[in-house]
Amino acid sequence: MKTENKLQQEIIIYYRNNFCLKHHEPRHAIFSVPNDSKNAKEQMRKISTGLMAGVSDIIILRPNEAIFCEVKTDTGIQSDKQKDFQKTVELLGFRYILVRNLEQFKNDLH
Repeated sequence: MKTENKLQQEIIIYYRNNFCLKHHEPRHAIFSVPNDSKNAKEQMRKISTGLMAGVSDIIILRPNEAIFCEVKTDTGIQSDKQKDFQKTVELLGFRYILVRNLEQFKNDLH
């Protein structure tokens, strides 16, 4: 079974190669939100500079659209903070997708 990190890498590579290169018009953006820390001191520093628990793993910017993407394995579950973030994103009118494999990600983009 793939780890969440491996799946996230596949998603980033696929999306960048298909939508984020200089010749793509319009050029999209995709980036990760690293919200893990090595230790408590680093975690507190990140929180003090804007880290928000539950934020999706990946954010995709397309023309007039932002998509928030949470990456989980087949058995992974969202934390309560991730569910709260999803609710906020959707109430604000943005798309939020929970992705478990690359094919699902490709299908959910449309």
